[in-house]
Amino acid sequence: MGRLVPAVTRALDILELFLDGDGTLSAPDIVRRLQLPRTTVHELVTTLAARSYIAQVPGQPGRYRLGVRPYQLGSRYAEQLDLAAEGQQVARSVAETCDETVHVAILEGTDVIYIAKVDSTHAVRMVSAAGRRLPAHCTSVGKMLLASLPEPELAARIPDGTPLAAMTPNSITDPAALREALADVRQRGIAVENRESNPDVSCVAAPVRDRTGQVVAALSISVPMIRWSEERRAELEQLAAKGATELSERLGHRGGA
Repeated sequence: MGRLVPAVTRALDILELFLDGDGTLSAPDIVRRLQLPRTTVHELVTTLAARSYIAQVPGQPGRYRLGVRPYQLGSRYAEQLDLAAEGQQVARSVAETCDETVHVAILEGTDVIYIAKVDSTHAVRMVSAAGRRLPAHCTSVGKMLLASLPEPELAARIPDGTPLAAMTPNSITDPAALREALADVRQRGIAVENRESNPDVSCVAAPVRDRTGQVVAALSISVPMIRWSEERRAELEQLAAKGATELSERLGHRGGA
């Protein structure tokens, strides 16, 4: 574990004081409860107020309450919890239909993180786990999520001329080739991975949208090559799209992008 930053720790200590009592505090209250120097408290309170983590109580000079920023962060955290919980339920339903491994993943930087997963009951199946992180360009969920980004944001994450890491001989390593693949994903609305993260597995993925129409996740079905065929791929594409639509509806999406 890295070294804790004292100033950040003190700022968080101040924010956590608002969990008790009536939810308002003065600078002297903070000095007394945390045993910190008045100058330090003044600087921390000024910084937290400037960033909207706390705000002055109207009509009570010198007293503070939580600002809008903690609410925004908490709302985003709640959205992620809802996505993971709903994603797990939908993934289970899809897996029961096809008896293959189903994932729901989100994009973080240039990686995907699996937030929900349901295993196939077959003896031969994809081995993975919720919480696993993989390079986005090597996965069907990652391709779907990268394809949903605005071009400037995609360019910032995947710069031209910078080779991409390979997980298998089939992995796309050329950013230009990846952009061609993403253009196809946008056109079809489905992403396909052909043994690009695992030499023995192929996957299909469809986009999951929130109530605003923004793509916030992707749902995939992973199949060992011994059960993969073009006919099976077409069936699973339809099933992944159906599952992603159901999850989108659970998140408040009502059609349209």
